[in-house]
Parts: sequence; structure tokens; C-alpha cells
Amino acid sequence: MSKLRAVSLFSNCGAGDVGYRDAGFRFDVMAELDPRRLDVCLLNHPGAEGVAGDLRKTWQTVIKKYRARAGKARPALLCACPPCQGMSSARSGKGSHDDAAAGSKDERNLLVTVVANVALELKPSLLVVENVPAFFTRKVHHPKDKKPVSAANYLITALADDYVAFPLVTDLCDFGVPQSRNRAFLTFVRKDLPGLKELLRIGRTPFPRATHAPDVGSARPITLSEALESFALPALDAASPETASASDYAGFHSVPVWNERIYAMVAAIPHATGRSAWDNDVCHHCGPVKVLPETVTCPQCNAPLLRPIVKEDDGSYRLVKGFKSSYRRMHSDRPAATVTTASGHIGSDYTIHPTQNRLLSPLECSLLQTFPKDFKWGDALKKLGHTNVREMIGEAVPPAFTKLHGEVLHGILKREWERAPMAWSDERLTKGWAKLASAAKKDGRKDPRSYFDYATPPIRASASSKRKTAEAVTTKG
Repeated sequence: MSKLRAVSLFSNCGAGDVGYRDAGFRFDVMAELDPRRLDVCLLNHPGAEGVAGDLRKTWQTVIKKYRARAGKARPALLCACPPCQGMSSARSGKGSHDDAAAGSKDERNLLVTVVANVALELKPSLLVVENVPAFFTRKVHHPKDKKPVSAANYLITALADDYVAFPLVTDLCDFGVPQSRNRAFLTFVRKDLPGLKELLRIGRTPFPRATHAPDVGSARPITLSEALESFALPALDAASPETASASDYAGFHSVPVWNERIYAMVAAIPHATGRSAWDNDVCHHCGPVKVLPETVTCPQCNAPLLRPIVKEDDGSYRLVKGFKSSYRRMHSDRPAATVTTASGHIGSDYTIHPTQNRLLSPLECSLLQTFPKDFKWGDALKKLGHTNVREMIGEAVPPAFTKLHGEVLHGILKREWERAPMAWSDERLTKGWAKLASAAKKDGRKDPRSYFDYATPPIRASASSKRKTAEAVTTKG
């Protein structure tokens, strides 16, 4: 099967694009701000040409390099994953989501202008943009009229003459990713693409059916314990350097070593409970004690309890200021918590192993992100260290999802349905539209659905057509 041409913007380490590659796309050009990340990316996409640097300055280079390879041929797919840090709810101090002035302080929040520029020049058949759900609602100043707009609504209107947009807000555990990961996607389909009419005629959308969702799928979400068991990795322990690392994994199956107090605090959290050190009613010296939730020191010996506590300059103790989801074990009987860039910090959300006294290793985090086991890192761990590698892993789009998505996109282009597309009525799509419409209404702008022919429900397929479609997609999902 010949591969279809593709271009990637904000490529990170290239993991998300691995899924699209495996679905039948070949990346000609990949662009990433950090040249160190781009090196990892190109190890996994050796046929691509890289463009390093700020895309606000290099996007025309992307176009030149693509045209040098492909001439006037349009790419089948353009992928873009702009940075989400300015949108993410995990970041404090960003102001209200409805405050365009606050949103515009972080220039990353309107990097979709670059995506629009490249799309309008290269005219790809399909465009996919991924971000956190706040991408649909977080307000910034429109680059032209300076009035409030969400970045997603800006992109939809910028491309409305040539593309039909489809939004998705979903937890990726519904697609077999063994972690809870809430993300937003916009898929744009060129209006002159023959496969678009067929897609709308049968009441489907350019996303895969949620294979592991209770409402539509045939399987249930994968739990953390099931995922860890399938990885079959050696046990680790944060008590010492010898026990915190396993050989034969190039340093990727290793975790930070904790001091005696931190280790004791984590060890006091009951295994497989999802509980946190904030709940520990234990003194390091006296053992279990009866105390209140806000108690800091042991009522018997006055030593600090095995809770997240800091010592003040005057010698007194207080609880750490932070979210109660920090210093917490992951639940073993549900999908893993979101793998973030801060997976190496005990004080971040749900980073402690459910049964062992340690954090998850970079290898475990990459596998929960569904990186292939043969993903190539080169000497990134040695050169960049664990923190940078964990950041790359945490920012990736899980390739298990992008492969499913890519198979649907490939089907639209080839008009051959090997992967069942998502129904128009799916709640993940309607949730996306609701967020976009609400944001536009607050801004005094048009409902984004009004730009397209599907402002009303699509024409339903006949019974015979539905049977043919069902027969075509029964082999996958």
C-alpha cells in the first residue's frame, strides 16, 4: 500500500505521528521548536525532513521544503498539536477562561494562526488539530478585530471557505488508551473531497468509533493494573539506587530515590486504594495515631506526621499547600491518571505507583501513552535527562488513538471503510459543538456550525446503504 503524503507541525518527539504513519501516511516534513525533540522525532520518521525553531518564523520554510519534495501535490494530511500549557487547567494564574486579555498574555494560545497559514498555503485534504478541552473555550484577542474569540473558533472561521470542521471532546480511555486523558480534536475535511459527501450521507464523522466506551464500544476501558501486568516489567523500589532501577532497559525503567521520610510517607499509604499521604494517620515514631484531617504533628511525641508537611523558619510545621490529588497513589482498578509532563514529581497529580513505593518509570509512562515498545530514543536520556524525556512523553498524543483516527481518515480519502467512523449523534461530537457554540455566543460571534452545510442533521442513509456500510466496517472497530 502506497503511503499518503503528510506534514506535521509542533511534532514534539513524533510519537503521535507514529499512529498516523501506521495507518498509511508518510510524513515529508516535520516541524518542532526544540531541536533536541526534533532529533528524536526524526529517528522515528527517518524519511521526513525536519524544520527546527519557532513556527511563527519558520512556517514558510515548512512550505518550501514540502514543495521541494512534492511539487504542487497537496498533502493528504496536515497534523498540528500546538502547545497546551497556556490552556491547561493544571496551570494556575491564567485568569478566567472568559478573560481574553489574560488568555492573550501567553502567546502560545494563538499559535493556531500558524496552522491556518500553512493549511491555506498547502491546502491539505485533511487537517487534524489536538489540544486540551480548554482549546475550545479559552478566550484570546482575535488577531484582526481584537475582540474575544477561542483559538478553536478562530481556526474554524479562518478555514471555513475551504473546509468543513468536526469537533471532538473525549477521554481517550474510550479508545483503548489505558489512561484517563481528556482531549479536544478538530478534524477539517476539504469541501471538494469526494469522501466528505459520502461521510455526511451516512451520518458519520471523521473520527473512529469509541471502541472501549460503555455507550458504543464492545470493550471496557483498560485498567491500570491490567496495563501494568501486560507490560511485565520488573518491580522497583525508591528506597535506594540499587532497587530504583532495572538493568536492560537503557535507564528508562528507573525512578527517583526518596529520602527516609518521603519513603516512609508513601509506604504508609495503603496499596491499591487510590488514597493519598494527606490521609495518613501515622507518626514515623509512634505508628498509627488518632488525629484530625488538618493535624500536622503527632499528639504523642510532637514529631511531624507522615503527611505532606514543610518546616517553617521558626521551627514550626505546616501542611504543604497543594491539590489533594497530589501525593496520591493511582487507582489500580481504573485507567491510569493522565500521564503529564510532571510524572517524575511526587507532588503532582496521581503519580505514585498503586502498589509499589515509587513513581512510575519513564518506560511505564511511555507505554501508558501507548508508545510502541520499539520507539527510538537514541541518546536522549543520557543527553537530556529524565525530566526532559518525561516532558516529551507527557506532551505526546497517544499513537493508539492516532492510528484508529488515521485509519478513518485513510478511509475517507480512499472511500473504503476499514475502520468504523463515529456516528454523527455521538456524545463526544455533540459535546465538542456545545463548547464551541457556547464560547461563540459569549463572544457575540456566529455559531460555528452555521458556516457549514451540516447546520441541520445530515440526510440519513437508506436501510440498504446502512447495511452496506455496516458490512464494510465490521472487520475493524
